[in-house]
Amino acid sequence: MKLLPTLFLAAFFAFSSFAQTNSPTWNTFLSDLQKAQVEYSTHYSEKKYQQAATVLSTVATTLDNLKLTEKEKQEFQPIIKDVYANVYYNLACLQSLLNEKKQAITSFEKAIVWGYKDYQNALNDTDLTNIRKEKKFIKAFSQLKQYDKLFLLQQSGKYISENKGSSLPAFNYQTANDHNLKEVKRYFNLDSIAGKGDEVSKIINIMLFVTNSIKYDGTNWALCEFDAIDFYNYHKATGKGINCRHKAMTLNEMYLAMGFKSRYVTCMPKDDTDTDCHVINSVYSETLKKWLWMDPSHGAYVMDENNNLLSIEEVRERLISNQSLKLNTETKVTKIWYLDNYMAKNLYWIQCTNKSQFNTESRYRQADTDLQYISLIPTGFDKDSNKYLKNNAITHDPAYFWKSPEVKN
Repeated sequence: MKLLPTLFLAAFFAFSSFAQTNSPTWNTFLSDLQKAQVEYSTHYSEKKYQQAATVLSTVATTLDNLKLTEKEKQEFQPIIKDVYANVYYNLACLQSLLNEKKQAITSFEKAIVWGYKDYQNALNDTDLTNIRKEKKFIKAFSQLKQYDKLFLLQQSGKYISENKGSSLPAFNYQTANDHNLKEVKRYFNLDSIAGKGDEVSKIINIMLFVTNSIKYDGTNWALCEFDAIDFYNYHKATGKGINCRHKAMTLNEMYLAMGFKSRYVTCMPKDDTDTDCHVINSVYSETLKKWLWMDPSHGAYVMDENNNLLSIEEVRERLISNQSLKLNTETKVTKIWYLDNYMAKNLYWIQCTNKSQFNTESRYRQADTDLQYISLIPTGFDKDSNKYLKNNAITHDPAYFWKSPEVKN
C-alpha cells in the first residue's frame, strides 16, 4: 500500500497542486479529498483497516456522483483516472488485509481498468499477500508486467560501437585553477568537508555534504543563478529545496573545484510524455580508474555484491541482466523503489553537456554559445519523434560517451 498523499502528489502538481480552478465543484472535491487523505492515513497507520476502507469507498462514490460539465470532465480526466486507480488499489490492499478476498480482487481489477501501472509496488506490497495465490488476482496482476519499468529497460535496444571521428563533440572538464572554482572551494571549505581519507572517501563525503546541507525538492526550480554558491544561499535564504538538476550542478562544481573530473548526467525515460527524469553525477576516480555513480538528491551510490562502487553504465547493465545491486547505508531510499523502479525508468537514455564547468547552464549570465548536449541512446529508439533529443549530438556508443578523461580527445 502507498499512502494517498504520496500517490496523488504528482497528479496534483500538474494542476498547480491544490490551487483554485474555475470549477467550484472541482475545488470542493479537492478540498474534501485533502481531508480524506488525512483521515485515511490516520486509520491505516493505526491498523483500523475497515475505517480506512470506508474513507476510500466514500471518495470513489463522491467521484462517481460528481456533477461536472463535459468540458470539466475533459480537463480533469487525467487526475480523475489517477484518483480512481489509486483509490481502488489501496482499497484492494485494505480488503485483502481484512481477508475479503473477492472484494479485494474486484477492487484490484478496477484499479487496472482505471490505469494503475505500478508493477513493482504491486509485486512487493505485503498488503496483497492474502490474495496473491488467487487465480483471478494472478490473471489481473499479469497485465501490469508490460508497464514494469525494469522490464521496459530490459527490452531496450543494444548499444553499438561507432566510428564517427570528429563529428561528435569532445567532453571537456574545467580545471580546478579556474577563479570561480577556487571560490567554490574556499566558500565551502571543501578540504575540510572532503576529509583526510583516500580519494573515494573524499568523493563520498562531498556528495553527502550536498545531500545533507541543501534541502531536496524535486518540484522546485530555484530562482537564482545556477551555480553551487547561489544554490546554497538560495536554500539558506528561503528555506526551499532545490531540484535534482540543481543538486547535481552543485555537486559537479564542488568536484571540479577539488580537481575531480565530473559531469552531471540527465537520466531519461523512454516515454517523452513522461516529464519526470532524474539528474545525478558521474565522477571519475583516478584510484579506481572508472566513473562512479553519485546521487546528491538521495545521498546514494551503488555497489555490487562485493561492495565495489559502480558507474552509471555498470548499474544500467546490471539492471538489464538482473545482477546484484545494493545501496549505501546512508541513503533513505530502498533498492526496490530507487533502482528497480525509478532509475530503471530513467536509465533508458542518458544526456550530458559537452562542457563540465562552473555555471554551465547560466540562468542570468551570458550563455555559453559552444555548449552542446550529447545523448547516449539505445539502438531502435525513435530519436526523431522525441522532443528532448532535438538539436542533440546522438551516439549509440558507450565507449565514446563514457570515455575516460585521461584519454585525450
